[in-house]
Amino acid sequence: MKRRLMLLTLGTSLLLARLPAHAAERGTAEEAMAMAKKAIAYLKANGREKAFAEINDPRGQFTDRDLYVVVYDLNGKNLAHGQNARMIGKDLIDIRDGDGKYYMRERIEIIKTKGKGWQDYKFLDPLTKKIEPKSMYIEKYEDLIVGCGIYKPD
Repeated sequence: MKRRLMLLTLGTSLLLARLPAHAAERGTAEEAMAMAKKAIAYLKANGREKAFAEINDPRGQFTDRDLYVVVYDLNGKNLAHGQNARMIGKDLIDIRDGDGKYYMRERIEIIKTKGKGWQDYKFLDPLTKKIEPKSMYIEKYEDLIVGCGIYKPD
């Protein structure tokens, strides 16, 4: 009887221990904003070359679960991408999301008019491998757009 109760307790504990881990798979808006600001501080302290290398490292400090930092110039060219190295160097001014929205043009407009803010669009989620709603916090640093976003799957 004691052994059975102990196994039941252990099993329940293991099940409950998994619940927060599932919720923690996704980054929060606060974490995304903090990561973008951390990337800007890193840029200021270490320069572009070192910062871009660190941002581009999928095992580096600027990638955490579904959070990753991206950097663009003010013309929409990708300069650093924490999740997809194939995007680096690409001119993305005419890129559209799944709904046809020119999200890079909108991103540049937000930066030029407000200097920072949140943007909603749809993008490939690295966890689900599906196009999902996403919100990205973006902030201007010198002539760069630095951002980090959260996925909001249905």
